[in-house]
Amino acid sequence: MLNNIGPMGFLIIALVVLVLFGRGKISGVMGEVGRGITAFRKGMDDGRREIEETNSAAARDVTPAEERDRV
Repeated sequence: MLNNIGPMGFLIIALVVLVLFGRGKISGVMGEVGRGITAFRKGMDDGRREIEETNSAAARDVTPAEERDRV
């Protein structure tokens, strides 16, 4: 269905959306989308950091001190 819409069709759709919602409403929605993307990326980074900390804690040397000194 979308294969038949050319560049002119997208331009007409953009104009209709602009007329219906107005410039202020669209910019507000785009601002919210940007904040949502930023929050999503921050959440992904926090999750990745938490996983790395968990894995690094599991990978620590847990050999008892008296056995570490033995050769």
